[in-house]
Amino acid sequence: MRYDLVIFDNDGVLVDSESLSNTILAGYLTELGHPTSYEESIRDFMGSAMHRIHELVLERTGRRLPEDFDEVFHGRVFEAFERELQPVAGVTEVLEKLDADGVPYCVGSSGSHERIGVGHRKTGLDRWFPVGRVFSAQDVGRGKPAPDLFLHAAREMGVAPERCAVVEDSPLGVQAAVAAGMDVYGFTAMTSAEKLTKAGSTVLFGQMAELPELLR
Repeated sequence: MRYDLVIFDNDGVLVDSESLSNTILAGYLTELGHPTSYEESIRDFMGSAMHRIHELVLERTGRRLPEDFDEVFHGRVFEAFERELQPVAGVTEVLEKLDADGVPYCVGSSGSHERIGVGHRKTGLDRWFPVGRVFSAQDVGRGKPAPDLFLHAAREMGVAPERCAVVEDSPLGVQAAVAAGMDVYGFTAMTSAEKLTKAGSTVLFGQMAELPELLR
């Protein structure tokens, strides 16, 4: 393969969590007096770090979310993960192929380390992603769409940004990868090709089974 490192987003790319977490987020925001539909949650918050939720709500309403918002939200999400979370179809075969080809890979996620860990243990993906291959927005000052997280992951893995490929499914993540100077592969399972292209992705795919050949 032509890359020295493949960086995977987590939610929606490795674990099939976006529908679960955005359903819960929309419901919780509505419960708190900020009416939000599932579609609006996907549009505004998919791929973002938690601070973006706080910032957008404050900007739009002039009111801050409760101090325990993150704790309550993650508690509800983790309960749903334990009941329902599955790996994205075909992703384990992609990881096996990368291992067979000797291509390093890691996670660069807007989610917390705890959220990543809960999801990976539930789905069995922790087998492929030990601690040294997991990078979170918690590790840097700014989350996506800033490039900080992807640049941090590349630096920790010892690979130059231009030798990295990023696999993303959100416009915010695509923007972050482009800003980091990395090639980005847009996964269209949850987001339209039009939105990912507008964000900067030039290679799009709809099934994980397609990815290994695209990376060659």
